Amino acid sequence: MKKKYKLSVLALISISLLGVGVSGCSNNSEVAQYGNNKKITQQDFYNELKQNPASKTVLANMLIYDALKEAYGNKVNQAEINKTYDAYKNQYGVQFNAFLENNNYTRKSFKQLIEINYLSKAALKAQMKPTQAQLKAEWKNYQPKITVQHILTTKAETANEVVSKLDAGASFDSLANEYSVDNTTSTKGGKLAPFNMTDKKYDTAFKKAAYKLKEGEYTSQPVPVTNGYEIIKMIKHPAKGSFSANKKALTQELYDKWANNSTIMQNVISQVLKDQKVEIKDQDLKSALDQYKGKTNSANKITK
Repeated sequence: MKKKYKLSVLALISISLLGVGVSGCSNNSEVAQYGNNKKITQQDFYNELKQNPASKTVLANMLIYDALKEAYGNKVNQAEINKTYDAYKNQYGVQFNAFLENNNYTRKSFKQLIEINYLSKAALKAQMKPTQAQLKAEWKNYQPKITVQHILTTKAETANEVVSKLDAGASFDSLANEYSVDNTTSTKGGKLAPFNMTDKKYDTAFKKAAYKLKEGEYTSQPVPVTNGYEIIKMIKHPAKGSFSANKKALTQELYDKWANNSTIMQNVISQVLKDQKVEIKDQDLKSALDQYKGKTNSANKITK
């Protein structure tokens, strides 16, 4: 059911590499030596390093991060960034360091990736404002967020056993604590934060099964998902209500959709780079930001 968290705006690579040799005052310092009086200087290392195709990605991420930070740093809550970072640590547990290593992250660069996502969303909200027509279109398929409990098992037989015990009157909370392999919710009765059909953290099969339930109901059959089998119980299933009452939620849904649209987010980043007058001086690295050239922040044209 529960997918691994994903950060979708940028694929950040460790950004420490290009700091070597950039400053002119120390670029003849030795990085290594070999043979008789042979050495590699910072400048030698830098010249070699920037020929690597990954160096342009690293530079682009450095420039984007700095530009976003300068423009929208005061719009981002550091506590939220830390909370998201900690959520990843808790999710991966003892495998967190392996996760970082497998994805070429350091702890610092991974936290910066999270911060870039928050900064990018702040830039998105500053540049784009939903129109009434866009909100009305969103309203047609809008479904309010629901709150459920769940029990995730790895085997269908175990899930069927859980359903049988529920049918016999057992407590969902106690069964979640005993059977669920979702360590983040099992001790809390399997309760999840409110979500809707647009939430990417959950399997489509899970969301569809959940939305069919009325309050107090649970799935009579285990729901097959990517990483096992789910039993779901509905806690709160609000009515759709009126357009005006849900305008704030509709606005947030639009922003969430736009944040997951690579074309829109490239436009947003492009505008930030233009506003901050970002320019690459090194001719070998000049093309690092080419994918952002010619973009605009004309959101309404893209989303109509």
